[in-house]
Amino acid sequence: MGAGWVAGVTRARAMLSRALGAERTEEVASAPDLDASVRYLSASAYGHDLPSEASLAEAQRAVGGTLVWHLRVLAGWQPPSGVTALRLLACGFEIANAEDHLRALVSGGPPRAPYRLGTLATAWPQLAGTGSPQELRAALTASAWGDPGAATPAAVAVGMRVSAAVRTAMAVPEAARWAAGRLALLVGREAFVARRTLPRASALRAGRLLGTSAMAAASFADFQRHLPPAARWALTGVDSAGELWRAEQRWWHRLDEGGRGLTHGARLGSAPVVGAAAVLSADAWRVRGALELAARGGGRMGTLDAPA
Repeated sequence: MGAGWVAGVTRARAMLSRALGAERTEEVASAPDLDASVRYLSASAYGHDLPSEASLAEAQRAVGGTLVWHLRVLAGWQPPSGVTALRLLACGFEIANAEDHLRALVSGGPPRAPYRLGTLATAWPQLAGTGSPQELRAALTASAWGDPGAATPAAVAVGMRVSAAVRTAMAVPEAARWAAGRLALLVGREAFVARRTLPRASALRAGRLLGTSAMAAASFADFQRHLPPAARWALTGVDSAGELWRAEQRWWHRLDEGGRGLTHGARLGSAPVVGAAAVLSADAWRVRGALELAARGGGRMGTLDAPA
């Protein structure tokens, strides 16, 4: 297996130079306004598609687009199993495309330009061709995503995220704990913050990773207690569902740390590739947060408050 990974691992480690890094991201966050932060980013790897007079939403979208491009470049150097891993790690962008498409179908408004996924797409060409929420659900059901349980925006958003977490945990061993922890955060937020019941199809799928006892829990404390260790770590130190946003921030930091750990050493295989994708993803998350702080007048990354 090792020989087939030489180019992919070499490229993965080289791609780490595209990350802005914590220190430079703090400079973006401390900029006095959004325009100043965008000017700073324009000289970085995030500057290629960044409009010079971008709104906050446009700038954050451009950061996401840069991450997609970096992952596509990385995928181009991988053996087939590496492409499969990267496709799963990048599937949040296909989810975003599907959500935007469904929103346009429901509202009748113009769709937003989708992320250009290339080889990272799972079923996006088929999803993009649907003309109603019911057709979108049918296309998901016929694909690796599986049935979200309903055609509503909420059901599709949750169903695709549950599917992504379960498939990633099953197919990418290096990312299994990240996926399980992320799913625990999602289910905890849906059940105990939003007070929404997951569609049966998504609940059954989530139970494969979190266990049936956790999925049947009537309280947040019971949910935490019944989670398997591979998922429970993400909620450590969280005393109530209202504090889940702190756990979500910590999840991203753990993703960054774990990703960097996977890139070290001389081993050949999927681990350094998965690690590089994790580091690049966490970096983009930090940069998006830094742009928000700059838009508020500047601050330090540690002061980024809970979402409104």
